[in-house]
Amino acid sequence: MTPRLTKYVLFAAYQLSVATGIALLPIALAARRMGVTLPVRRLVETTGNAYERAAAR
Repeated sequence: MTPRLTKYVLFAAYQLSVATGIALLPIALAARRMGVTLPVRRLVETTGNAYERAAAR
């Protein structure tokens, strides 16, 4: 993939992961009350870091 296309795809993946995290917030809060944590934060951080690395090139 070209660097520009890679950057756009990673940005879209990051935005999608943020939107997914927001949409799953009620489920995550209910799961947390039961003692279960969802790995949404890790997903958002991972895609954000990948986008930042690609944008810095």
